[in-house]
Amino acid sequence: MNKQISELHPYPFEKLKQLLKDIQPADLPLIPLSIGEPKHPAPQFVIDVLQANFKHLSTYPASNGLPELREAIAAWLTSRFHLKHIDFKSQILPVSGTREAIFSFVQATLDRDNRPYVVMPNPFYQIYEGATILAGGQPYFVNCTAENNYLGDFDKVPAEVWQNTEILFICTPGNPTGVVFSSEQLKKLIALSDQYDFIIASDECYSELWSDQAPTGLLQACAEMGRHDYKNCVVFHSLSKRSNLPGLRSGFIAGDANVLAPYLKYRTYHGAAMPVQHQLASIAAWNDEQHVEENRKLYRAKFDLFQQELGHLLPFKRPDAGFYYWLNVDDDEKFAQRLMQDAHINVLPGRYLSRDTATGNPGQNHVRMALVANLQQCEEVVQRLKKIL
Repeated sequence: MNKQISELHPYPFEKLKQLLKDIQPADLPLIPLSIGEPKHPAPQFVIDVLQANFKHLSTYPASNGLPELREAIAAWLTSRFHLKHIDFKSQILPVSGTREAIFSFVQATLDRDNRPYVVMPNPFYQIYEGATILAGGQPYFVNCTAENNYLGDFDKVPAEVWQNTEILFICTPGNPTGVVFSSEQLKKLIALSDQYDFIIASDECYSELWSDQAPTGLLQACAEMGRHDYKNCVVFHSLSKRSNLPGLRSGFIAGDANVLAPYLKYRTYHGAAMPVQHQLASIAAWNDEQHVEENRKLYRAKFDLFQQELGHLLPFKRPDAGFYYWLNVDDDEKFAQRLMQDAHINVLPGRYLSRDTATGNPGQNHVRMALVANLQQCEEVVQRLKKIL
């Protein structure tokens, strides 16, 4: 077996399972708020396209996807992020969900002979770390705390780390923090990339779940700088959160053609091409914005509910975007146990999403609460929390 498998941490939900295994929950229906799985209905028009194209079950999909899908993605990117140009032939690749793509991208990109660093936020999406370890790299954690507005202080990363860095992962809007990088902050990271020659991989899967203002994307910052080749910059997007389609396993990576060309070569061996019927359904989803705005309204209503009904009892800070509360508590594990025991509500301790560092564990004494349940269930959550607080 690959010896590096033994270096992987258990997934956060395995740790949560162990934490709660001896808890006797309240005699109430379970309301899970621990996992970021959208529960809003999938768009019916996407389902219709999928069902109408099952004949393609007998067709092998191409690794680089249908031209029509890449064109639809290019049109969406251009409109959403105000790009002057993106080439659907060389700067976009459909992928089978961004989890698969983030993992395989690291495998294809790292030069394991040098044991390079992959710099990433802490707390973080665990695939960044696992992919790095299995590719022979070294994770380097940038702590995201209240003191730096949960964005991380990249000025504190030593020059010797940047010199041996091959990928910088950012997540904007953040998982679990919900914070968004500004255009100026993204441009500062692009300048660092130019100085030290590393790839910036921006995970933007929550970019469409915003309340007041659409977040800036990495490619948008490049375009504002006149960098239409998007040198050393790639972004990951998905239909899972935007369109409530986590089971479709549909997303894309876009950016620097010189980075994507060898990655496409890797993918021809990796064998993770998206099924044709999923691609056709994805075209319909990327071409429609009405269902996305309706989705945003549902999340806004739930955040409004929590702020109004519980804001005086818990330090809820409304995120810039996404569907998570990153809630500061006295003890994250005890808080999760208490909610399971007294209210039969599942939340995720923040320490399970982060790592210990010399300056502490930035996830400790936070919990991630995913507002993925429907409005009626969220109203029930509010009532249960009021009783135990």
